[in-house]
Amino acid sequence: MRASLDEAPLRGGYMVSQRKEDWKTLSGLDLDVQSTPESLDELGVDVSAIGTAGSPPYTRGIHSTMYRSRLWTMRQYAGFSSAKATNERFKLLLERGQKGLSVAFDLPTQLGLDADDEMSIGEVGKVGVSISSVDDMRQLLEGIPLDKVSTSMTINAPAMVLLAMYIAVAEEQGVSSHDVLGTIQNDILKEYIARGTYVFPPKQSMRLITDIFEYCSEHVSKWNTISISGYHIREAGSTAVQEVAFTLANALAYVEAAIDKGLDVDSFGPRLSFFFNCHNDFFEEASKFRAARSLWYELMTSRYSPKDPKSSMLRFHTQVAGVSLTAQQPLNNIARVTIQALAAVCGGTQSLHTNSYDEALGLPTEKSATVALRTQQIIAEESGAADVVDPLGGSYHVEALTKQIHDLALEQILKIESLGGAMKAIEEGWQQREIHNAAYQHLNDVESERRKIVGVNHGLMDDDTETEVLKLDPAVGKEQCQRLEDLRNNRNSELVAACLEAIRKAAGSDDNLFPHVLHAVKNDCTLGEIIQSMKEVFGTWMAPSGF
Repeated sequence: MRASLDEAPLRGGYMVSQRKEDWKTLSGLDLDVQSTPESLDELGVDVSAIGTAGSPPYTRGIHSTMYRSRLWTMRQYAGFSSAKATNERFKLLLERGQKGLSVAFDLPTQLGLDADDEMSIGEVGKVGVSISSVDDMRQLLEGIPLDKVSTSMTINAPAMVLLAMYIAVAEEQGVSSHDVLGTIQNDILKEYIARGTYVFPPKQSMRLITDIFEYCSEHVSKWNTISISGYHIREAGSTAVQEVAFTLANALAYVEAAIDKGLDVDSFGPRLSFFFNCHNDFFEEASKFRAARSLWYELMTSRYSPKDPKSSMLRFHTQVAGVSLTAQQPLNNIARVTIQALAAVCGGTQSLHTNSYDEALGLPTEKSATVALRTQQIIAEESGAADVVDPLGGSYHVEALTKQIHDLALEQILKIESLGGAMKAIEEGWQQREIHNAAYQHLNDVESERRKIVGVNHGLMDDDTETEVLKLDPAVGKEQCQRLEDLRNNRNSELVAACLEAIRKAAGSDDNLFPHVLHAVKNDCTLGEIIQSMKEVFGTWMAPSGF
């Protein structure tokens, strides 16, 4: 379908040369010089049948009026240094118009390690906030009304522990667990595929996730119990098609695990949420979101026949592509973020995080974080993109891309299932290899200049402009260790020991672990102690050779 250089179109009766021999999307899909009704017919697209927003298969959006009724939740991912410093940043962002919080945790916290663990040395508070105890969580959330502010927490292996701490602090505020609002990422399969902050073997990790599903369906009814993440899969180098396919395949694995545990699909299906990347190829990204919605609807309804319509609606948060940000000419990143955020809005996201222009250099400063938030506000109030539903719907180009991504992602999902499902394929390293191959192809395209990146291999210049970089207080690690020492000296050590023993016993049985973890954090057991108690029963896991 793609026109070659020799078949270049006529202009004014003369053959016109093209700038490139090969035209593809960022993910490698072939591009016609223009899409037409005929090209849609070849793909099997009936434009008259794409439906309306708010109706199955939700290609055009899950709500009939979309942003006319309610804008997406504007979140800025924040977390650094101490809980106190992060709390100050949260309050600043809320004061400037942010509608929800998004918590970044430091690496030790993500791996279930206390700040005073020898493995934590040099990493405390660096890439996120350090949380080792419920006292840290109190400080993180001080003065924030947890029944009004929605909080997203990017946490996976220790997700149960961090959510338990959050609930404990909410109850201290007088907020019932049924009234807290937010999301835990809790997506361990993508950690094995792309990110690496797993702790336990896959089977035991899945058990923790389904325990959370079960407990929250009864006790934390407004909380999104998982955010199934394609974001990190894309950041690792996948294509848009792979991002959709691997994410939805993982989601199907979670649904199957929950059903195998005895849960009804409608008891947890409406609280499933998704988290996608939004990269630079504007039309491909907007089309990706439309394709993901329709494909998820088809998979859920054909396989599980849910009675609640919300069980088959794909709700998602979007973060613009961190991997696209360049350290060279960092102000150019404002344009990249704007294009990506606009694509997410045109694609119908429910929640959006815009990266700061300086994130290729360090953590966002107050200034750069404010620019990122203002970018969302300008799109919402000045661009017109939020004034109509699915503004790109019916475009020949967008409908063609939507259909291609849908069909190619479905092919990949069926391939994963032929290998035994997402978990089996992960254990064999299949998704990991596919992502590595895609990332290598993109690297070759950049290095050969087949794909141009402004400031990296195109539009180069001597840039002496200094960008302010956030500097962290080097004393944070020592202060966190002192806080933990004080906590351990002043708590009931016998009660702590009993709580940890109860966790070990529950881990070795079929008991739901969540009530035991909640009891433990309320009695000042630390994150590292709780995770270590589980490790003693569950063990740990190493990735296949080569990953």
